[in-house]
Formats: sequence, structure tokens, C-alpha cells
Amino acid sequence: MRTGSEPVTARSALRMRLWLSVWGLLWAAFGTVAFALVGRPGWAAACGVLWLVITVDMSVIARHLRERAHFQPGRDVPPYLPPERRRP
Repeated sequence: MRTGSEPVTARSALRMRLWLSVWGLLWAAFGTVAFALVGRPGWAAACGVLWLVITVDMSVIARHLRERAHFQPGRDVPPYLPPERRRP
């Protein structure tokens, strides 16, 4: 809900989140390979699951980046009034 106190030029930190995901993806891949070579299948599986979660997160981030910015009301649009609370 729009309250009127939002910053005019607010932006999401999607690009930073993407680069942090890339960093995590590299570490998860390294951990999966390293633990598999050392003979620690439990840790390798844990890193593999983390690798999968990071890959899904990166696909969500990429989809949001492709969507571009959505319509934001301008200064001439008044803020919405919060809904009135009913008292019991």
C-alpha cells in the first residue's frame, strides 16, 4: 500500500544480490568438488543442495531484472489513506 513516505528514486538491490549469488555459487561449487574429492559425501551433498538453491535464486533474480521497473505513481498522485481499523 502506498503511504506517501516512499523515496522517489527507490531501487531494488537486484544487481548486488546477483553478484552475491555468483560469489556463493562459486563457493558452493568449489565446496561440492572439494568435499567429494576428500571423501566427505555428506558435506558434498550439503554443498550440492546449496548450489541448487543458489541457482534457483539466480534464476528468480534474472527474471526480476528482465521485467524492468514497474509503474510508480508520480508526485501528482496522492498517497492512499490507510484502511480504517474496526474496533471490536
